[in-house]
Amino acid sequence: MVAVLTDVGGTGEPIVLLHGLMGSGRTWRRQVPWLRDVGQVSVVDAEGHRGPRDSRTAPTTDDFVDDLVEVLGDVGPATVIGHSMGGLHGWCLAARRPDLVRALVVEDMAPDFRGLTSAGWAASIEAWPLPFPDADAVRSWFGDVAGRYFLDSFEQRDDGWWLHGEVATFRAIADEWGRRDFWSEWTSVRAPALLIEAEHSVTPSGQMARMHAVQPSSTHVVVAGAGHLVHDDRPEDYRRIVTNFLRSL
Repeated sequence: MVAVLTDVGGTGEPIVLLHGLMGSGRTWRRQVPWLRDVGQVSVVDAEGHRGPRDSRTAPTTDDFVDDLVEVLGDVGPATVIGHSMGGLHGWCLAARRPDLVRALVVEDMAPDFRGLTSAGWAASIEAWPLPFPDADAVRSWFGDVAGRYFLDSFEQRDDGWWLHGEVATFRAIADEWGRRDFWSEWTSVRAPALLIEAEHSVTPSGQMARMHAVQPSSTHVVVAGAGHLVHDDRPEDYRRIVTNFLRSL
């Protein structure tokens, strides 16, 4: 196992937060304080993201789910809240081990990216001016919202801010999504599910609505004006939507 689970406090039913690709557990730090009011909160640092350096070069979705099965075994049935990649891992976990997932929140992720490649995206990462000399340089390069995401994830060293994983690993994770779809895992989910879609989503058009259509018991909300990082881009809307869902369980 190469995932790391950290208890960040709270009381009540377990809540486990799963970050997106190139993120870390710390990308949830602005949501953790209010989530502590509704549950016992833990964050996961996925393989290849700020965790141990003995990660596999090309971990698969099944590998990530294997890790979640192991770490959640110590937590018990939990509400699993995932952003992007973390949302995918959450519903694949719920499909494989319904006993471990009490409820599910999926933020801006869809089941089918087949045919898309990470070549252009990976090339842009390799062109980043690393290391960034200070936090202001990170925010200037990425903007305020994505800048916060990367400041929560990058490694700060004596000479500046560095990428917190290998580009080849991040690319391999994304490239798997371009080769297979995850519809069968989604249709196997039986836990109550909330689907949060950004108005300016990175997901293929219509897929999150279709996810709701094939799982009518799920709830689908599109957040006006939001980009992919809904929880940081529209934090008040995100908090309201998630809190209402958690109270409905």
